Amino acid sequence: MNQTRGRRLSSNAMAFVLAGGRGSRLKELTDSRAKPAVFFGGKARIIDFALSNALNSGIRKMSIATQYKAHSLIRHVQRGWNFFRAERNEYLDILPASQRVDETQWYLGTADAVTQNIDIVDSYGVEYIVILAGDHIYKMDYEHMLEQHVDSGADVTVGCLTVKKEEATAFGVMGINTDRIITSFVEKPSDPPTIPGDDEHSLASMGIYVFNWRHLRELLIEDAKDPSSKHDFGHDIIPKVVKHGRAVAHFFSDSCVMSGLEEKPYWRDVGTIDAFWAANIDLTDFTPELDIYDNSWPIWTYSEIVPPAKFIHDEGDRRGNAVSSLISGGCIVSGSEVRNSLLFTGVKTHSYSSLENVVALPYSQVNRRARLSNCVLDRGVDIPDGLIVGENAEEDARWFNRTDKGIVLITQAMLDARAAALNA
Repeated sequence: MNQTRGRRLSSNAMAFVLAGGRGSRLKELTDSRAKPAVFFGGKARIIDFALSNALNSGIRKMSIATQYKAHSLIRHVQRGWNFFRAERNEYLDILPASQRVDETQWYLGTADAVTQNIDIVDSYGVEYIVILAGDHIYKMDYEHMLEQHVDSGADVTVGCLTVKKEEATAFGVMGINTDRIITSFVEKPSDPPTIPGDDEHSLASMGIYVFNWRHLRELLIEDAKDPSSKHDFGHDIIPKVVKHGRAVAHFFSDSCVMSGLEEKPYWRDVGTIDAFWAANIDLTDFTPELDIYDNSWPIWTYSEIVPPAKFIHDEGDRRGNAVSSLISGGCIVSGSEVRNSLLFTGVKTHSYSSLENVVALPYSQVNRRARLSNCVLDRGVDIPDGLIVGENAEEDARWFNRTDKGIVLITQAMLDARAAALNA
């Protein structure tokens, strides 16, 4: 930190978390909850990573803009993030789309979500605003990004991932010069610009932006008057600053938090069933790419008061055991075998059942002699006796949502439909 500043820049910044998206690529997992509210890692929700990064970075003023099916998300934040104290100048506001500007107008885009709450941001009295997506998995110290923003005199600083050029076609991509000044911004280009001096890699936007609040306020008011605008940061605000102002790229590797166990910066968009399953299962590796055991950078969340996990029965093929797995509190592994799996709070597995490469969301239940592999169980599902999943692709696809890569999503509605059809 530049000691001449006297205090961390984060103390004069707020985090504005955009958490209104459905995340339709997660299919039925977002039928009843927004993507940021989807469970991750055994105890947390996806949004906890952005919020924890802000808190650990020293930011004590936050707002969360919600829209799509927000109840689960709002309830989680109220229960798990209710420790902010106004008398200490700490705030966390939940900002549902509430037609505050027009009785017919919900949030029209990511920028409009901030525009409609300008008066609330004004009330914080902050100098800087950090715009965050609420749906990615990563650990990052935003103080470093704030420092670069101030030192470079930028109008906007954009958080960027270094990705292979062939992978960059799925992102918004930055073209930069040797001083990291952004010279172009293109969405999902067929021929992405590369990093100067590195023809194999490109810079992809993380959806993280730092602005001086006064400047962003002016940009948002101007954008709101433009009938041709989509009122979106990536589509409208950032390209405008690139063209008419000073936009600077911030490399994620400069502020990624690593405990020493991680070999490289970790960032994941878990926006598909395959990606969601893989990121959770990766945590069961002997040395996972993401260290969630790092107490120096904790992932804060709502922790239910539950008893410890329990393993029972030890006789022949009826033995409760788990190998290379994460088992959360409140789970009971009863006479069943769990391998390379992640069980969230309160999961119960019954005698003679087996789970391999399974992500089981809270309070799901696997009954006797069920055999599951390569699947995701939604919260509260009740797997019937003897069900086999992951061994017959055609049978899996008949009843459940099976991806092209062979990962099977199971919800209670799917199980009920299957039971009704078999009993008809």
